[in-house]
Amino acid sequence: MDSFFSSIATLWAGDDVLVRGFSIPAYTIKLAVLLLVAFVVHEVVVRLLLPVLKNFSLRTATHLDDIIFDRHLIHRAAHMIPALIIYSYLPHILATETEEYALLRKVVDLYFVLVSLAVFDALLSAIRDFYDEHNKTGKVSINGVVQALKIIGTFVAIIFAVSLLAGKSPLYFVSGLGAFTAVLMLIFKDPLLGLVAGVQLSTMDLVRKSDWIEIPKHGADGEVVDISLTTIRVQNWDKTIVSIPAYEFVSSSFKNWRGMSESGGRRIKRSMRFKISTVHFLSDEEIERLRKIKLLAPYIDAKLAEMSKFNEEEFSGSDMSIMANGKRLTNIGTFRAYCDAYLHKHPGINQNMTIIVRHLEPAETGLPLELYMFTSDTRWAEYENVQADIFDHLLSLVPEFGLEIYQR
Repeated sequence: MDSFFSSIATLWAGDDVLVRGFSIPAYTIKLAVLLLVAFVVHEVVVRLLLPVLKNFSLRTATHLDDIIFDRHLIHRAAHMIPALIIYSYLPHILATETEEYALLRKVVDLYFVLVSLAVFDALLSAIRDFYDEHNKTGKVSINGVVQALKIIGTFVAIIFAVSLLAGKSPLYFVSGLGAFTAVLMLIFKDPLLGLVAGVQLSTMDLVRKSDWIEIPKHGADGEVVDISLTTIRVQNWDKTIVSIPAYEFVSSSFKNWRGMSESGGRRIKRSMRFKISTVHFLSDEEIERLRKIKLLAPYIDAKLAEMSKFNEEEFSGSDMSIMANGKRLTNIGTFRAYCDAYLHKHPGINQNMTIIVRHLEPAETGLPLELYMFTSDTRWAEYENVQADIFDHLLSLVPEFGLEIYQR
């Protein structure tokens, strides 16, 4: 026992320790003790303190602390504790002018750089998760910016690590990056283009997650499921996945249906084509029969009153048996009026948006009557149901107006 305490006293006095005839340098044992202390402190923090903090965070109302623990931000930061302990007590063990001290100091500095990079990576991920959680509308995605910052952070960490190993200032390597950067731009042209495009897409809000986009040349027609720094993944409606370089969204055109979703209406633009030979003036019997249609009665009464006044003023004394004399109701015009009245009463049509029923230019395929409107539900299935319901009804009523649909 006396020899043990004697060895401890000799150790802290700075003398070598003799063990079974072998002389062990005192600083070696001191370094071993320092490393052991640093390891024990790290384990106490990670295995005892951090679980207590995590349980406490689970009981708090805010979700920010949960994100921090999920991204292992504090766990990674805890790795700095051993390095700080070694960094603080190393000058008390080794003389600062010795080679051993310089080597160990360099190792500790490299460790600091690596841990700092890991903490920076976890911090950016936590910021992105916190932003995504509170960005309910998904207006601007910061995923591209976060990935760009991670790349920049990695690049800076590499410069610091190389400068530590070479024993030169980081500015020395930064100043020599000119020619090296030109080579990198040639080799990594696509990733660099994707990097710039990814930042543009995020800052300019061109594409968001869950947007419906169309890029025919890439066979993309579906929902954006992932936005990374260099690529954007689209799940087509047939459930296939298309990966598109981010710079394609900046260098070429694409269709984004987000505006349709946000407007609260999805457009229907469809034509019915009629045989021109079936277009004619309505007879008195036809007028009386069509007047019984509730939606048409106000239109017919208003038009008859208008035409009667016009004909008295402009065609007084004319032979009204000649169809060219006077204004008269036509079957196609009355059907157009019915379509307009029907759309203005339909519950599936957005009444705050444009509703137009118009003639298009007659062609060899008949006279087109185009219906232009917006549904109040932008969901695909509901949109198709509303569209089918409208044209089922109108096509079934065409014979009531003495018209026929053109069919080759």
